[in-house]
Amino acid sequence: MSNTSKTIAQFLLASVKQIWPWFVAALCLVWVFHDIRPDRLFDLAFHINWWWIALGIALDVASYAAQGLRWQLLLSRDGNITVTKATQAIYAGLFANEILPLRPGELVRTWLVSRWMNRSFTGILSTLGVERFFDAIWLAAGIGIMAFFVPLPQAITSAAKILGMISIICIAIFAVLVLSRERSNTNKSTNAISKVLETFASSIRAIGFSSGFFLSLLGSALILVAQALSFWCIMAACGIHIGVLPAAAVLLIVHLGTTIPNAPSNIGSFQFFCVLGLSLFGIDKTTAGGFSILVFVVLTAPLWLLGFFALSQSGNAITGIREEISKLTEHPKDKS
Repeated sequence: MSNTSKTIAQFLLASVKQIWPWFVAALCLVWVFHDIRPDRLFDLAFHINWWWIALGIALDVASYAAQGLRWQLLLSRDGNITVTKATQAIYAGLFANEILPLRPGELVRTWLVSRWMNRSFTGILSTLGVERFFDAIWLAAGIGIMAFFVPLPQAITSAAKILGMISIICIAIFAVLVLSRERSNTNKSTNAISKVLETFASSIRAIGFSSGFFLSLLGSALILVAQALSFWCIMAACGIHIGVLPAAAVLLIVHLGTTIPNAPSNIGSFQFFCVLGLSLFGIDKTTAGGFSILVFVVLTAPLWLLGFFALSQSGNAITGIREEISKLTEHPKDKS
């Protein structure tokens, strides 16, 4: 293949990667707004209870503060960092997820904390692996519990089974990494990828089954509870009274549906799975569609504001952070 053909192929591939998430988002939004009744949608907008909205926003912010506490506990073996700084980095990463495709926010917050703590980027990144491990466990457990109280479609229960199997595999890998011994200096590889993997394994061993590990595991449950209560409050603001457990089930469906990276802010897929989840509990499409837009706006707007503030307070621009992360991923090096 000639250089010109390669360049064209690379351009087309890059274009597809950029366009595809937006194409999927557009399809989801077309389905959400198809067959809704505008008159009922406007009526819903004029009867929103803003006290419930305020409580829902407060609970959502509290869930991210709980995430900051969880991360601070996992980071404590690397040095001192306050819950406030950990939460600031989380919000900066969330802001990056909102404005950029493919969710680079996890890397953004890792880079910020690695700079603040003067620690290895890979070592800090390992704590995010533990966080995802916790999230998978509680998400699978949450759907399993919901299945006893709320009728869920077969596709959701099947996804929960798959997630449960992944969680078991992750538990086994975590146990192996914790219990395995660190290589001696003479046996350590000079390969860059091997160094990264060794640093990751070393960081997992440092976390181990410590008190911080178990407290973080419990904290992960609190994050989901706060988010479920936030969803329930905003449903109440729209006049949707289906109970806390069904609201939690809708949230879990949205979490599962938006796991795969898609358009910034999960626009389209978020609304699609909101409507799909509410339809399981007999909520008409117009009401469900109105809720999906309202909950998206009222939870995203504070995230944008707090995320922008968190990033600006860090003294870094998002473009500069992306360039630094690209250098790290292309030539992985640990800080001393």
